[in-house]
Parts: sequence; structure tokens; C-alpha cells
Amino acid sequence: MNKIGITTTVPIEILLAAGYQPVDLNNVFIADPDPERLINIAERVGFPLNCCSWIKGIYGACLENKIDTVLCVTTGDCSNTIMLMEVLKLKGIKTIPFAYPTQPDSRQMQDALETLAKKLNTTLDAAGRVREELAPHRRLALKLDGLTWKQGTASGLENHLWLVSASDFNQDPAKYRQELKELVEQCLKRQPYPPDWLRIAYIGVPSVYGQDLYKYLESNGARVVFNEIQRQFAMPHPGNSLAEQYSNYTYPYSIYDRLKDITAELGKRRVDGVIHYVQAFCHRGIGDIIFRDVLKLPILTLEGNDEFSLTHHLKTRVEAFLDMLQRSRRRNKTLKEV
Repeated sequence: MNKIGITTTVPIEILLAAGYQPVDLNNVFIADPDPERLINIAERVGFPLNCCSWIKGIYGACLENKIDTVLCVTTGDCSNTIMLMEVLKLKGIKTIPFAYPTQPDSRQMQDALETLAKKLNTTLDAAGRVREELAPHRRLALKLDGLTWKQGTASGLENHLWLVSASDFNQDPAKYRQELKELVEQCLKRQPYPPDWLRIAYIGVPSVYGQDLYKYLESNGARVVFNEIQRQFAMPHPGNSLAEQYSNYTYPYSIYDRLKDITAELGKRRVDGVIHYVQAFCHRGIGDIIFRDVLKLPILTLEGNDEFSLTHHLKTRVEAFLDMLQRSRRRNKTLKEV
């Protein structure tokens, strides 16, 4: 299969039906042993210092891995992707634009999917069959999510890694399903996390910190029980068609569509506090204003750019946030006992 790079989660069912192997360039970038090297590739050709590290990392990953075709999301993700497309064209890389509708509407989505299928010389009927083949993979990912917040036997990091990988199924859906099945079986045999550990929700795009944040939280008696965007990559509300599936996928749409999902999950998962990650130079960071106004839980906002592990300053902020949550929990417990 020919590889096709993707700049975010897209309807990969169409790509697979067309005979392509989707490669999520975000995951390739952040999983690289030296992601800063990929950023430097972009900066050497002129990408500005105040451009998002993910865009620069995607560019570097594309060139390093000799990806010759990239599906770029022009509406519903990062506005910088439009100019990234132009630079990729300059380098002789074929780019295919894909625009999510401005609102979650299955009829508009159907039109967008049909247009993409024609561009790739396939049909939505073929993509529908791929959708059915991938359904067990997505159910397994969501089962792992349940093991994270219900049974407490899967870690927040495992949750993050496997759900974020549902964007391209680690470039090998069959292998992804088998390895995830083995992990789920392991989790079913584990002892759950201590019930007194703090329960944290992570909202916003996946961070540049990789595994560091999750490990640091656990070293301080807290664990992530909700990864917002990562869970969306697993398509928790698949609907009855491909058009419904990608209309129910909240990330490309209004922050208020995301909030409906977030608020429901915060209550269900008994979350103590929220970590909101924002990427430097990203327009989505402005949404922090809305989250702080609407969500009725303590929020710690972390901004990252090109540091790939938690700095001492960030660790101090995380510790202070967790300490505040613990004191609040003890105070509430005392009030209930009075």
C-alpha cells in the first residue's frame, strides 16, 4: 500500500478503501527519538520561530519519512495547515485538501466524504465496508477507555497512547487490534488503582510532553481518567453511517459541541480536576476562557511549545494543583461528616 500522510484525524476508511496506508504525521513526529530535530528541519527552510511546533514537526516528519502525498485538513483543525500545504507543494509533495463542515451536519458531511472518495478514486460503499472492518478495533479502544475510568486497571498513559493511535491505527490496523487485545486482557487481570488517588481529566489537543505528564501525575497520587480528544479519535459515537460517525466526532466543530461531551464525561467519571493543555501560538488556546467559565471544576492550564518533557516550573505548578485538589477533597469530606 502507498503511504499517505494525514495532518489530523480524517475519514481513514476512505483512504484505506482507496488502497492507501494512512500515516498520522503528528504521531510520527512526537514518537521520534529526537522530535526537536524534525522541528529544526522546518526552521532551516524558513518556518518562523513563533509557528506551532506541531506544524513544523509534521513538515519535518513528512520529509524525513519520504511521504509523497499528504491529506491536509483545511477546515476543522489548524489554520496553519493551509500554508503548510503550499510549502509541501513547493517541495514536490502532492497535497489533497479535506474540509470538515463548519457544523456537525450529516448531509454536509456526506457531500464532503463523496468529494474525497472521488478524489481518491474509490466509493463510499467501499469505505463503508472498511468502516465495518474497523468497528472491532474502535470498540477495543473504547473498552480500554472503560478499563481506565470504570475498573481503574488501565493507566491514563495507556489510554492516551492507544486512543491517540486510533487516528491511523499505528499504520497497521490488524497489528493494532491484536496488540490492543493483549493489553486489554492484561488489564482485566490487574489490581485497580487505589481509590483515594485523584481523578484528573485531560482536555485539549495531545501535548508535546508525551508520556512525561502522565507519569508525573501518577508519581504524585493522581491519574488521568479522561483524555478528551484522544477518546474522540476512537469515535465513541459511530452512528449508523460514515457521515454520522464524522459528524459526531467533536474535535473539528464548535467548542460548545466539545463541551457537551466534556461536561457529560466529567460527571460520569467523577473527576476532581481538569488539566487543559494549549499549544503555544494556537488559536484554540483562546477557548480556555470558555472552559473556565463553563466547567465547574478546578482547571490547570498548561501551555507547551517545543519542550518535550515537563520543566521544573511546570512540575511545581502541577504539584500545587494536585495539592489544592487534595485539600479540597479533605475539606469536602470533613463537611459531609459534620
